Amino acid sequence: MVDSPFITAEWHDTLAGVVDASDPDTIAARLVDLICATVENSGTSLLAFHKDASPEVLAHSLAPARRRHFLDRYLAGPYLLDPLYQMALSNEKPSMCRFRDAQPDRFRSSEYYRQYVERTHLVDEMDFLQDVSPTTTLVIVVGRVEKRFTKAELSRLHLIEPVVLAGMRRSWEGRTAAPEAPDRSIHQRLTECFDNFGDDVLTQRERQITQLLLRGHSTKSVARELDIAPGTVMVHKRNLFSKLGITSQFELFSLFIDALSGNERRE
Repeated sequence: MVDSPFITAEWHDTLAGVVDASDPDTIAARLVDLICATVENSGTSLLAFHKDASPEVLAHSLAPARRRHFLDRYLAGPYLLDPLYQMALSNEKPSMCRFRDAQPDRFRSSEYYRQYVERTHLVDEMDFLQDVSPTTTLVIVVGRVEKRFTKAELSRLHLIEPVVLAGMRRSWEGRTAAPEAPDRSIHQRLTECFDNFGDDVLTQRERQITQLLLRGHSTKSVARELDIAPGTVMVHKRNLFSKLGITSQFELFSLFIDALSGNERRE
């Protein structure tokens, strides 16, 4: 027996819903429905990542409680440390990937992972990525909390990839590509906070290393990114920890989150 939903009338009805839809919001919602009909998952979200504004949620299948953690907390600032966000806005990217393949080498030891990703309880995640403008990339996140996707399920997602990417492009057509000014303002404040974190006591090189550490890079990975020796990274790391009055990655992450919160309170 073929392990596929494609032979069912229900699946083709769901696909027809994507094809028949004309307005962007309906296309986005039905595209999420199509993925949910293709593979069992714990939540699918269609996001717009912008180079100059906060991410937007275009559609999702999450229950209210899950939305608060998966999306609302994420949009409050942690997205700046997300490797998927970084990859989506890079010049070269895959059209489909497994989230774990996009992670820095020490990502699972990072405080961002422990404080945000681990609390989502996701054990697997597949992502579709589609550029829709020079400054915007749409991303569909398909998450699982119970078990990893099987080879058969991954094959299904790969089979519908052309339909999904076409639907993502269609869902963006007719939208106002530029987000509202408040979204740009929030993103600008968060980005400036990240870029300038520790600028009152740290050197430019120490800030570069701090940003990579926050994103889950190991000493060796930081060295590769900055083309310097691992021993030099260790020296900078000791110095920046001393200047910030901290002794661990947890304290570094906490300082950064406090900086984000303080930035919001001043507005």
